[in-house]
Amino acid sequence: MGNKILLKVFCLWALTCLLLPANSNGLVRIGLKKRRLDLDTIKAARITRQEGKPGAGANSLVHDLGSSDADIIPLKNYLDAQYLGEIGIGSPPQNFTVIFDTGSSNLWVPSSKCYFSIACYFHSKYKSSLSSTYIKNGNSCEIHYGSGSISGFLSQDNVQVGGLVVKDQVFIEVTKEGSLSFVLGKFDGILGLGFQEISVGNVVPVWYNMVQQDLVDDEVFSFWLNRNPEAKEGGELVFGGVDPKHFKGKHTYVPVTKKGYWQINMGDFLIGNHSTGLCEEGCAAIVDSGTSLLAGPTPIITEINHAIGAEGVVSAECKEVVSQYGDLIWELLISGVKPNKVCAQLGLCIFNGDEYVSTGIESVVEKENKEGSSAGDDLLCTACEMLVIWVQNQLREKETKEAAINYLDKLCESLPSPMGESVIDCNSISTMPNISFTIGDKPFSLTPEQYVLKTGEGIAQVCISGFMALDVPPPRGPLWILGDVFMGVYHTVFDYGNLEVGFAEAA
Repeated sequence: MGNKILLKVFCLWALTCLLLPANSNGLVRIGLKKRRLDLDTIKAARITRQEGKPGAGANSLVHDLGSSDADIIPLKNYLDAQYLGEIGIGSPPQNFTVIFDTGSSNLWVPSSKCYFSIACYFHSKYKSSLSSTYIKNGNSCEIHYGSGSISGFLSQDNVQVGGLVVKDQVFIEVTKEGSLSFVLGKFDGILGLGFQEISVGNVVPVWYNMVQQDLVDDEVFSFWLNRNPEAKEGGELVFGGVDPKHFKGKHTYVPVTKKGYWQINMGDFLIGNHSTGLCEEGCAAIVDSGTSLLAGPTPIITEINHAIGAEGVVSAECKEVVSQYGDLIWELLISGVKPNKVCAQLGLCIFNGDEYVSTGIESVVEKENKEGSSAGDDLLCTACEMLVIWVQNQLREKETKEAAINYLDKLCESLPSPMGESVIDCNSISTMPNISFTIGDKPFSLTPEQYVLKTGEGIAQVCISGFMALDVPPPRGPLWILGDVFMGVYHTVFDYGNLEVGFAEAA
């Protein structure tokens, strides 16, 4: 995965923000206006989502997070897909629309010195000469993405977020944006809310400076994402506390297992009432406000898509492995061969001298870089590894071999498209199963109405599965990303002081 999480999908939220006066409880609110969805925006934002991310508690615990000094940033709901808000940089503040992104840690905006990138002419640009608090830094900085990079230099200035002013914040002035996706993107820049461990250039993140400059009473921030596209409010990001009206009951808190991203441990994953078996021993998951959908390993996402009737791309490699090796995979697992050795014994995955490739699902890109294997062989290996997981699930369900092989062939037809997304029949939503995640030994369920995204009206309406495929190879993966589809249903508290994340039913 390198320094980043790939596939930031669907940058689909509106931009224009209005600064509103503080209300009676002392919270500063920034209102945002709505935009309607168009399919061209989906396509452009999908590319941006791929490129736009750099990288490098007890259940019963009661958190006192109701601070009267908390700052609230109401967010914009754009196709229930991404949330943006406005910040100011400099004195007087120059306004920028940014993605508030818990999956990265840098603040960057276009620079007035960006002369040769078309994207810069379509977005607000920071002009240091207009700011009385600007301090020159000048160190060059480059952030690599999935298919290109942005580059620029570091600068220092005051940053206004809601009613807070973070002094002497180091950020990136971007002078080169190397993709058409930045031209069409509906945001100027990104404000990362992840840990400093993944900050490019080891720059101190904005949130860290908020805490160090005593701008917040509590070392927490929280997201309420309004999933109703027709609602006036798109959501709110609260720094320094939570708004009690945005959730029901108590939060379930789980510890951060690895600093960098807000990474937690997730338990069993269920389709309807049936376990997939993948996460019974625990799976790593990232809680990521910058990811629109909910991402997971291709084999399980494919099973979900099949269960909900989503259509993706028919994989010839998958069907070939089912036809030629389905019986053998079944028999090997029945005979006691370890699942991570099956594909190697069939000759479809390579022993690299240390361990079998099939100890975890790898992306095609990773495998193409391995010496001594062809892209075709790698695709067959990947297909075999998926089939092993599916056969294990069928054995767990005590299905017959004939029924299982037939099911595997159908699953091949439900493989997601290359970009990871799948389309659903809008008329079948009422018959789809709930999808549940186990976090802190508690099930967190999503109904079909909650995990399906809709765009258009009448005969032009399109429904998109909220689940997308993302294969992160070991040792970091398999990895799940709980994006806005999940965070929209469950109010989320990011507790920096206690290094934990809390979830409660959104109100």
